[in-house]
Amino acid sequence: MRISVSSDMDEPVARSLVAELGRRGHEVVPHGALSPGDDSQWAACSEAAAREVAEGSSDQAVVCCWTGTGASIAANKVPGVRAALCADAYTADGARRWNDANVLALSLRLTSEPLLKEILDAWFAAQPSQDAEDLENVERVERLDNGRSAD
Repeated sequence: MRISVSSDMDEPVARSLVAELGRRGHEVVPHGALSPGDDSQWAACSEAAAREVAEGSSDQAVVCCWTGTGASIAANKVPGVRAALCADAYTADGARRWNDANVLALSLRLTSEPLLKEILDAWFAAQPSQDAEDLENVERVERLDNGRSAD
């Protein structure tokens, strides 16, 4: 799987993320502080990674900033992106399962290396739900992306 990864800071957990994704056999496309010469502001690098998902050149993305909040907000402004800020494995599982999230947002401050592995395990193990209610909610979000009323 091709995964875009962004971080506004070159922090140990960001480097661990890139290494762990590589160990799992994914092709990593780095952005921000992980790619020399890139704009490392959280809004810019998160948008770049999310845009690759929306355009289809990457399958998923992981966006990081100090709290993860700014990265998730910026990624969610890109139509077609459903970014989820996940601080634990249960949330990562639910984000993939119920929300069909295609971008994982992480906090550089709160995510330890062992927790990172748990979150990634859950994220990649979960499959989007085929439950009618869950599908209806994802479709509603897609309509919001398209500028239509969610009613």
